[in-house]
Amino acid sequence: MIPSLFLAHGSPALAIQDTEYTAFLRELGQQWKPKAIVIFTAHWESEVLTLTSTDETYETIYDFYGFPDELYRVAYPAKGSVKLALRLEGLFRERGIEVDTDSARGLDHGSWTLLYKMFPEADIPVIQLSVNPHLPPDKQTAIGEALRGLGEEDILVIGSGVTVHNLRMVNWGQEEPEPWAVEFDDWLIRHTLERDTAALYRYEALAPHSRMAVPRAEHFVPFFLALGSGSEERTPRVIYRGYEFGTLSYLCLQF
Repeated sequence: MIPSLFLAHGSPALAIQDTEYTAFLRELGQQWKPKAIVIFTAHWESEVLTLTSTDETYETIYDFYGFPDELYRVAYPAKGSVKLALRLEGLFRERGIEVDTDSARGLDHGSWTLLYKMFPEADIPVIQLSVNPHLPPDKQTAIGEALRGLGEEDILVIGSGVTVHNLRMVNWGQEEPEPWAVEFDDWLIRHTLERDTAALYRYEALAPHSRMAVPRAEHFVPFFLALGSGSEERTPRVIYRGYEFGTLSYLCLQF
């Protein structure tokens, strides 16, 4: 059975970097051979939950600027799956969750940079899903719960975001993490391992430095989506922790 994952996509440059984190992603991808990948990306926002529905090869979207030319030459030519998209649409509707489909959207860097490192052959069908950062955490978890059990069918569910994501607070070149960023992740990890959803749902009020760590929720809600989609029997665990530029978290969790 494949677990659900929350993965940090961090800087788009990770697609062309060779770091401890990219080595982790490569090794992670070698653990499984999923039949399909379902990925919520922080870089696709919509009021109504929307998922890609196509059998064609995705366009690689370069939704960033100012990076080396090499990065803009990287492509991730994965294909979609209309059959799986229809099934997911049905799972959401069974839960009373409004859902829409998009047959034209490509893969943004919240998806392809991670997948490029994990599954470089791009030979696994991918369904990309949007996020609505304005929904409360319990509603986010409920969306994820609609996909619970897909791992038993060797379908990998990923929430792609970042726990501490405040681009105004990054310190270029700083290697040691800022204490406040560490404290926020410490709190998140503790309550996640305890499955204390009552506290997690109130992270804005209870977690230290929550306003600095999560100035806007689009990169944080994939955590709740992954949490909801994971197995209730499996104990959540941290599978990677690191920081870049002092404040950008690369915390990754398995559910």
